[in-house]
Amino acid sequence: MNEPKSSVCITVNGVEHRCEVPTRLSLVDFLRETLRLTGTHVGCEHGICGACSVILDGDPVRSCLMFAVQADGHSITTVEGLANADGSMSVLQDSFCETHGLQCGYCTPGMLVATHSLLKTNPNPSAGEIRDAISGNLCRCTGYQQIVDAVQLAARRVAAGNGNR
Repeated sequence: MNEPKSSVCITVNGVEHRCEVPTRLSLVDFLRETLRLTGTHVGCEHGICGACSVILDGDPVRSCLMFAVQADGHSITTVEGLANADGSMSVLQDSFCETHGLQCGYCTPGMLVATHSLLKTNPNPSAGEIRDAISGNLCRCTGYQQIVDAVQLAARRVAAGNGNR
């Protein structure tokens, strides 16, 4: 049985990708299987856990709830795209490491996407604002406090000029 395919042009982490994709291919599967960007994790596949979060045209979205064809003509940033241009960790990623804001690491890509988006719109969020921003992401290892600490550390570092992101 031949599954219908569609042509798409999707910019991912600044690189344009033109290809044919099965019409029903999820965006998360496109990123992981077609582009081999495996940082975006597949969790619940129902949009509840947040592990598959990516940034679509500046806004965080659940890539398990979208088809790749819906991203046609759009720009996506995955967790890989949050790193500095030279491949080193961003100040936010480094802050997650330093404060132990990641344990098993499964939720980390979604948490980074959510908090990166928060810091873009609110460079000095309160603990409550951080908790609200990550409320759609499930973590079973950290208890969330280390994630809040990481975002606050990243915000302080950026404000002090010790980071570019």
